[in-house]
Amino acid sequence: MPAKPTHDAHEAAPRAGGTGAAASPSSGAGAGAPTEAVARLSAPSAGAGTRAGAGAGAEAPTEAVTPLIRGIAVLRELTEADGTLSLSALERATGLARSTIDRITATLARMDYVRVDGRDVHLAPRLMELGNAYLSALRLPALLSARADALADELDESVSLAVADRDGIRFIHQATRRRAMSLSFRIGDLLPAERTAPGPLFATQWTDADWQRWRDRRASDPRDLSFTAVPPRKYGADQRNDEAFVSRTEEAAANGWALDDQLIEPGLVAVSVPVRSAHTGDSRKIACVASVVSHTSRHTAHDLRTTLLPRLRSAVTEMERELRRTPPPEPGPPPSDLALWTGASKQQLGRDFIESLARGLTVLTAFGEGRPELTLTEVAQATGLARATARRALITYEHLGLVTTPNPRTFTLTPRVLSLGFPPLSRTSLPEIAQPHLSDLTSRIHESTALAVLADPGEEIQYTARVATGRVMSVNITVGTRRPAHATAPGRVLLADTPTDHEGLDLTSIRSQGYALVDEELEEGLRSLAVPIRDRAGRVVAALNTATHASRHTLRECMTDLLPALASTAARIESDLHTAGRFTRVSLT
Repeated sequence: MPAKPTHDAHEAAPRAGGTGAAASPSSGAGAGAPTEAVARLSAPSAGAGTRAGAGAGAEAPTEAVTPLIRGIAVLRELTEADGTLSLSALERATGLARSTIDRITATLARMDYVRVDGRDVHLAPRLMELGNAYLSALRLPALLSARADALADELDESVSLAVADRDGIRFIHQATRRRAMSLSFRIGDLLPAERTAPGPLFATQWTDADWQRWRDRRASDPRDLSFTAVPPRKYGADQRNDEAFVSRTEEAAANGWALDDQLIEPGLVAVSVPVRSAHTGDSRKIACVASVVSHTSRHTAHDLRTTLLPRLRSAVTEMERELRRTPPPEPGPPPSDLALWTGASKQQLGRDFIESLARGLTVLTAFGEGRPELTLTEVAQATGLARATARRALITYEHLGLVTTPNPRTFTLTPRVLSLGFPPLSRTSLPEIAQPHLSDLTSRIHESTALAVLADPGEEIQYTARVATGRVMSVNITVGTRRPAHATAPGRVLLADTPTDHEGLDLTSIRSQGYALVDEELEEGLRSLAVPIRDRAGRVVAALNTATHASRHTLRECMTDLLPALASTAARIESDLHTAGRFTRVSLT
C-alpha cells in the first residue's frame, strides 16, 4: 500500500460538538440513532467489552453520520453471529426497519463486504481490508509474526500476540498447533483483561480513568456476556475477583510477566511477556504482549513459568530488537480517490445504495503501512472526498471508538476496527472463498466447475470445492475425489508451477499460456479446461476447472467462450484470497 503523505503541521483536527468535530470517546451530544443495537453502538462511554464497543446512555455527536453508525451495527451483529444472519434476524438484532436493512446490505454487497444468498447475509473476505488497514498501519504483525511462529514451532505450543483495546485485549496474530484440543481464539477476538495473561501487563500502564472504566464495565456486565469469544462466568463477579486482578497487576509490574491459570476456562493456561515499543520516545510503553498458551494436560501454570517462560523472554528480546532496528517505512505516493467509485454506484443502484455508508467505510482504507496517522486533509486527499464529508466520517468513527486522535492534528485507527468481521473471516479457507464464485461461474457457462489442489506427494490432485450444473449429462466429480495430476487439466496447471519435469507433458507452454486443456485423454468425450489460482506471492496454489462433453463445446469454443469466463473468475478468487491472506493463513482445503 502507498506510504503516508507529507504531514500538514499547521492543520488542526476538528473538535467535538457543534464546532464540527470529532467527539472524544467519553463525550457526545445531539441526536443519536433510535434503535437498541444502534444506540448501544453509538454510546462509547463504557469499556471494551460491550457488544458494540460502547456503553448505554450516550448519544452520537450532532455531526455523526447515522447511516454509517447503522452500517457498522449491521457488520458487528454479523460478526458476533460468526459471519451469517438472515435478513429478518438482522432486523431483530439491530432494531432497524427491514427496508433499512435491505438498503444497508445492498450497499455492503456492492462493496463486496457481504454476500446476500436468498434470505441470508454472509460476511465476505473483501471486508477484511478494513482490518488489514489497521494491521498494516500497526506493523507489528508484519515485523513480529515470523518470530512468534518460530517460537510456536520450537515449543510445540500456541503463541499469540495481543494489543490493548481499552480494558480488554485483542489478538493481532495467532500461531496455533493442530491438535484435537487446541486454541480456538482468532485474530481480532476481544477478551476481558482480567481473565487473561496479557491483561495485567497492560493494566500496569492504566490511568485512574482506565481503572474506573474497567470497574464500570465489571459492574454493568458481571458475567462477561458481552465478550462473545470467551465462555461467560457461571456467577457474577464479586469484590474478590476485582481484588485478585489488582493483585495480579501488581505482581506483573514487579515480575515483568503474567500468568493465566485457567481463568478463561478449565484447562487453559498461558504465560505472557510484554514487548516494549520502539521509535515512540517511551521505551517502557508496551507495544503488544506475546503469550504461550497450553493445556493443563501438557503443562501446568507452574510448568509454563519454570520451563517455557525463559524461552518466551528470549523470543521477546529478539522481537524488541527487531522493532528497534527496523526503521519506519519509506514515504511513498499516497492513495487518491479511493471513494471515487461510489458516485457511479449511486447512479446505478439509486436509493438502494447508501453513498454515505460506502464513503464512510472507504475512509478506513485510507490508513495503512506508512500511513498510521493521517490529518483530515490527508484523509480527504486519499479518499477523494470533500473535507466536510471526511470530517463527519472521522467524527463518527472517533465516537464509535474505531478512530482516535494521538495528537490534535492527526487520526489513527484503533484495534476495534478488527471487530468489523475479522474474527470469523480470519479462518476462511480457500474452498469457502471460491464457492460463491464457482456458483456464479456455473450459472454463466452452464457447466460444472471445480477447484483442485495438488495432494501430497504431488502425483494426484484433490477436488476441494465443486458446483454442478443442472444438465442431465454432467461430469460426476465430488469434493475429495482424487485424480492423477498428469492426466487432468487442473493437475497440469498445478504441475507447471513445480520444478519437476514430467515426460510427455509440455508444461512450459502451459506455464506461459496460463491454462491447460485436456481433450478426451482421461475419458472419451470429456474436455477439461483449467486456469491457475495464485497466492499473494505469485505461487500457484490451486486450479479452477470446468469440464464438458465434447459435443457441447468445440475446442475453439472452449477458448473463446469458456476460457475468458474462467480467467475472470480466477481473478476474483485471487483478489479475495490476497485480501484474506494478508495477515492470516488461508487453508487450501
